[in-house]
Amino acid sequence: MSSASAASALGVPPFGVYVHIPFCARRCDYCAFATWTDRSHLMERYASACRRELASADLGPATSVFFGGGTPSLLPAHLLVSILRSIDTAPGAEVTVECNPETVDAALLDAYVGAGVTRVSFGVQSMAAHVLVALGREHDRESVVRAAGLAAAAGFQSWSVDLIYGAAGESLDDWRATLEAVLVLEPPHVSAYALTVEPGTPLASDRARHPDDDDQADKYLLAEELLGRAGLEWYEISNWSRPGHQCRHNQLYWRQGDYQGIGCAAHSHDRGRRWWNVRTPERYMAAVEAGAPPLGGEEHLTPEESHLEGLQLSLRTPAGVDAAALREAEQLEGLVEEADEGRLRLTPRGRLLANVVAGHLR
Repeated sequence: MSSASAASALGVPPFGVYVHIPFCARRCDYCAFATWTDRSHLMERYASACRRELASADLGPATSVFFGGGTPSLLPAHLLVSILRSIDTAPGAEVTVECNPETVDAALLDAYVGAGVTRVSFGVQSMAAHVLVALGREHDRESVVRAAGLAAAAGFQSWSVDLIYGAAGESLDDWRATLEAVLVLEPPHVSAYALTVEPGTPLASDRARHPDDDDQADKYLLAEELLGRAGLEWYEISNWSRPGHQCRHNQLYWRQGDYQGIGCAAHSHDRGRRWWNVRTPERYMAAVEAGAPPLGGEEHLTPEESHLEGLQLSLRTPAGVDAAALREAEQLEGLVEEADEGRLRLTPRGRLLANVVAGHLR
């Protein structure tokens, strides 16, 4: 029985917990996340604050847990495990930890498996040395191969590779070589994201390194071709997996499920209410240690807003949307195709223009 089926069989409603680990060894030029490279001395205190926040939240059983960041694999294994053991997980829960390839070793992955981690996601980005330099990454191709081998040796049945395309100096042949090198490792799951320019980042201030839309479109279509040919099925615009290896935690987001965010800058959702924690680890820890909620802000979606958001999210997946939800669908020829009866989904070309199609939703 799959982990999804195990939770479902017991009647446990889908519910996720996201834990934000804000520590990094180096900040990538394109990154706008809440991460810091000079806070490693706070790790033990931060983990303690996460455990306290979990204790005060009094959550129901989680069907998925996701440690993201930042670089969660920089956190000493015993601290990450202590946070995970503070979470009530449902039988068969999916538990994912994001890892940088150069930060993992056999002992770390064995500790994860022993604590109930079921899935690791490696931030690979590229297998080309000059592209990794352009992205500001610290690993190399050999460390990716090594990390994949360690994951297999530790017993992980499910693991993912995250890629980014469109960096300065990356040719279409470079991208093809990255995809082919990754596929040799036989990952059950691959995410491929177009490099985006986030305001306030070093990348944003260097126009010469901004990605080209047409180049990224060619690279997306190549990814769709090669990943599909290798047996990985598209299940969200930027995600492909072998059957049974979809990331259930991310699917929870795309289906507007409820989840609790733990840690600084972490976001939560409960039936149309969204809220987020304060951004810096210092403010977060101070609030939790004082017994105060670390609330940074919140918003409440109207039923209309929630409905439209649900359509936008579903449009990004093979489920698509009811044909009646698209105005002037005849103008979208080549961008949408029939999915199940009465529903339309994006074609590969439509995925490149998803925002245009989403503008026709009602």
